[in-house]
Amino acid sequence: MFMDTKLKGFGIPFHINFEEVNLRFYVKYNENGTWKRCVVFIKEIVPKPAITFIANTIYKENYQTLPMKHRWVSDEKELLVEYLWKTKNWNKFAVITHPSSEAMEVGSKEEFITEHFWGYTKIGLNLASEYQVEHPRWEVYPVKEYNIEVDFGANYGRDFDFLSQAQPTSVMLAEGSPINVLKGKKISK
Repeated sequence: MFMDTKLKGFGIPFHINFEEVNLRFYVKYNENGTWKRCVVFIKEIVPKPAITFIANTIYKENYQTLPMKHRWVSDEKELLVEYLWKTKNWNKFAVITHPSSEAMEVGSKEEFITEHFWGYTKIGLNLASEYQVEHPRWEVYPVKEYNIEVDFGANYGRDFDFLSQAQPTSVMLAEGSPINVLKGKKISK
């Protein structure tokens, strides 16, 4: 969930709080002997056409606009978080977790996924944009149950259709924070 979103310090009316679902790869990149934890987005789905337009035209990202909704339900025993988006049918990611977050373990899968500070976007045949991301260390909620009902082929293309039948090796819910995306640079292969 993006909250209080700003572009270059300015909030765009009616585009400040919105859902996003994405498919991404987490990778490591060796730059002159230093390993960087990185993320590469395959596709990002949002409910606002202006976000898609800006991301696709200015930043050369791969965004798509679809109807979306979410639900958060909390009590003293558990937290339910659910995100839905519609292609032909409704797709859903949902988790039921303990009601309180906790520090993640050093060296864990959760740390590898949440503690990435570099992003890459393909902007040409042999050209990418590299940008740095800053945020404090996040906490995670221990997951009790999860439900994934996604047509990966319809959402991300036939190359990802196999994910519709795959079982995840891990499922997590992280408590996010404000994020600062720094100005990027172009790198070539």
